[in-house]
Amino acid sequence: MRFTRLVTLIALSSLLLCGQTPKHALTVDDVVKMTTAGLSDDVIVSQIRKNGQAFDLSPDQLISLKSAKVSDRVIETMIDPTKGATSASGPAIAPITDDGAFPSELGVYAKKSGAWVEVMPEVVNFKTGGVLKSIASAGVVKGDVNGNIDGAHSKNSFASPLEVLIVVPEGTAVTEYQFLRLHENKDYREFRTVTGGVMHVKGGATRDIVPFESKKEAPRKFSIMLPATLGAGEYGFLQPGASSTGTNGAVGKIYSFRLIE
Repeated sequence: MRFTRLVTLIALSSLLLCGQTPKHALTVDDVVKMTTAGLSDDVIVSQIRKNGQAFDLSPDQLISLKSAKVSDRVIETMIDPTKGATSASGPAIAPITDDGAFPSELGVYAKKSGAWVEVMPEVVNFKTGGVLKSIASAGVVKGDVNGNIDGAHSKNSFASPLEVLIVVPEGTAVTEYQFLRLHENKDYREFRTVTGGVMHVKGGATRDIVPFESKKEAPRKFSIMLPATLGAGEYGFLQPGASSTGTNGAVGKIYSFRLIE
């Protein structure tokens, strides 16, 4: 025991003599504390990147972070600290591919002032009448579900008509994405849909699904034109196969935005 303490003291002394201090591994609680203290996303993101370690977040931890008002930008950086920085004041200009025309990273983008900007995703909680539907082995919620998103409005706002680009993962079809009309409430938005396949579904399960047509611009890149006749309001593209379960329910990812006329 004395030998172990001696080795520890020697190691600490060596660090101090070299002008270094022992590195504190950032925890989920640290991120929550920084958010509660009112630190900006830029400051928190820089600390996460400085820490250099990705967080292996469980569904329960994702829900806890969302409940603590941690932004989606910070949560995404926790999952992948190497992802390019985005501006806290608005969407970031998307990275461009070698052809100089389209973004290269997976995600949903909108054309604004002639440039593609990233539509930042939000966490969606899936429930039906307080009871979750069955979950397939791939983690996709099956059946008629209600989706809830915190906040009355999306932070992403674009003028109508709007051109959208979806960069899909390898092996995923753009038709697997659902384009949804979101219903606004005082402090949340909601939608009703069916996941795990929408073929041959009857009743109100598909009431909020808005049909769309896409054009293939490049491998895995599809453009969609949302016409002015769509109307102002809250909308979102629900990513397929992005749901996971925890003790508090199932969560997924939706690329939400507000259309203004």
